[in-house]
Amino acid sequence: MNPEQIIATLKTLVDDGKVLTDPADLENYGKDWTKIYPPKPLAIVFPKTTGQVQALVKFANEAEVALVPSGGRTGLSAGAVAANGEVVVAFDYMNQILEFSASDRTVHCQAGVITEQLQDFAEDKGLYYPVDFASAGSSQLGGNLSTNAGGIKVIRYGMSRDWVAGLTVVTGKGDILELNKDLEKNNTGYDLRHLFIGAEGTLGFITEATMKLTRQPDNLTVLVLGLNDLTNTMDVLQTFQKSIDLTAYEFFSHQAMQHVLAHGQVQAPFEAEAPYYALLEFEAVSDQVMDEAMSLFEQCVENGWVLDGVISQSETQARNLWMLREGISESIAPRTPYKNDISVVVSKVPEFLTEIDAVVTEHYPDFEIIWFGHIGDGNLHLNILKPEGMAKEDFFEKCQQVNKWVFEIVERHQGSVSAEHGVGMTKKPYLQYTRSEAEIAYMRGIKQVFDPNGIMNPGKLID
Repeated sequence: MNPEQIIATLKTLVDDGKVLTDPADLENYGKDWTKIYPPKPLAIVFPKTTGQVQALVKFANEAEVALVPSGGRTGLSAGAVAANGEVVVAFDYMNQILEFSASDRTVHCQAGVITEQLQDFAEDKGLYYPVDFASAGSSQLGGNLSTNAGGIKVIRYGMSRDWVAGLTVVTGKGDILELNKDLEKNNTGYDLRHLFIGAEGTLGFITEATMKLTRQPDNLTVLVLGLNDLTNTMDVLQTFQKSIDLTAYEFFSHQAMQHVLAHGQVQAPFEAEAPYYALLEFEAVSDQVMDEAMSLFEQCVENGWVLDGVISQSETQARNLWMLREGISESIAPRTPYKNDISVVVSKVPEFLTEIDAVVTEHYPDFEIIWFGHIGDGNLHLNILKPEGMAKEDFFEKCQQVNKWVFEIVERHQGSVSAEHGVGMTKKPYLQYTRSEAEIAYMRGIKQVFDPNGIMNPGKLID
């Protein structure tokens, strides 16, 4: 089939012939937040039902057309980039919340439901969907599950996969599978949900999901601390976790703080400056819990771990304190940052970060390094800002060498080259730093079973 015939057939498979081929649309829907690979899709198609997705996959197998899933396109690994004439399957119109069960505390959604839409729905029902991150206003559920997104509450609530009661998927063969049927207990062999969660659309497309909800947190309170040293992040974490269940434990560097303050949307939390800062969130359900938090804070100061701190006295102040952490990415965006999303077990974080900092600084002393991340679960975000006057091409070329140094350190500490954003295209060459040859071989075998013709998001995760 030639491209015109493919496009004509696609229009017969979805409602109202919803297929876009305008260059501006191809540019918009053919990329994610990465800027490395120029998008070159053939067309953008918008299904509304699982049946239409199945029809698209069956046609793609017959016509030997590759498909790339598109959600909110907020990923940082080029997992949703269509760079080689693929057809982009956009889930924007599969955005319905289909069913709610108060007794089961579950909600059945289509894959295009926005994260914040699900959070708001849960709140309206007096419940809570706890998976949260900065892109909640644009990321879609299907994409979250396809990368097993985590975010800021993992220390208390876990990753996306921990909230999935059931999945509907269309495999690369075009089969519709209803996985787990929303059961809490189902010990009948392989749980195929967990193959599709984190698979980045390489085995098939998630079209619907039943998500679990939980009770709303009570009086979330935020404490921001200035730390004397990086190792004090572990001292503070251990001290608080002995007595208080934290809902978040974040950190950021002094350099990160300076960029947020210069951005002008938030003020410094206290006068003292520190090399690193920690942000703790917990439920202050009683005066006793608040008293305990203040006692632990004083203990950390007495031990020399904490230079100063502030605790929120209202929801507004809590939101403003969170902006110190969540405003970092926006504040450094104009500086064309190199980003890396990596993880190790929590106890290894200080040594791990220090090694990376040292090797980058040794070789590229003009690079400004910005650190922040979900230190409570071992997830670090390394950001390096392009020096003024350096061409983008030269900067990204140097960053390729940084990748090698970083991932060698990741391998030495038995960490992950991708903590949250998946492998996609940008991290595929480095997968062996986290996965063994045997694991990768099994992954290829699984891919062959579900997608024998290799049409589902080809070139991502594994070859």
